[in-house]
Amino acid sequence: MRRAIVTGGTRGIGRAIAKAILSDGGAVTITGVNPQRLDIAVRSLAAEVGDAERVAGLAVDVRDRAAVDQMVADASRRFGGLDVLVNNAGIGVFGQIASTTDEDWNRVIETNLTGPFYCTRAAIPELRAAGGGWIVNMASLAGRNYFPGGAAYCASKAALIAFSEAVMQEVRFDNIRVTVVMPGSVATEFSGPASDDSWKLSADDVAQTVMDLLRHPGRSLPSKVEIRPSQPKRN
Repeated sequence: MRRAIVTGGTRGIGRAIAKAILSDGGAVTITGVNPQRLDIAVRSLAAEVGDAERVAGLAVDVRDRAAVDQMVADASRRFGGLDVLVNNAGIGVFGQIASTTDEDWNRVIETNLTGPFYCTRAAIPELRAAGGGWIVNMASLAGRNYFPGGAAYCASKAALIAFSEAVMQEVRFDNIRVTVVMPGSVATEFSGPASDDSWKLSADDVAQTVMDLLRHPGRSLPSKVEIRPSQPKRN
């Protein structure tokens, strides 16, 4: 049974990943910053997989180092260890850099980059104790393909890609595999309402990619995965 933590697991990609791991027989702790939304997600996931014992929720802001340390300890204690960490919690604040506030810049960088750092650092001892496992960091194609109005978001995702590739080399001999997943356009609440999302990836598409990674034989390490719509909308 895979024992996983999925940050930002109350909706969208995170929720889809949590459900996929649960449906495969795993146990999952999801996190979120909104306690009410977190409770709804936990109860919904438990009902969907028919087992409330394998899903837990913890209200955590990944920017809070002490809270992250406690979250990893609590999740590991509840399920007897940790095999998978999915750093999915993330936000986007978009606009011209000249009008970007200090608060917005810091919120994006701290959530999208410092949060995965805190979670990864806290999780490594637990993964080592389990004999190895996976760290999956959810970045974005925006970390490679930059655009005006997205400076803070693009910078945070580019840095997360670099972070992932460095950590991968640090822990590979502990039997811990690190992968950064870079989705393109995904039809979730994150991207806001759109008149036609049919061409976009679904959250389930991204979750399937994560499950494919977790099932890879131990001798292989897909360290960087780009996933994009097969037929993007034509201009």
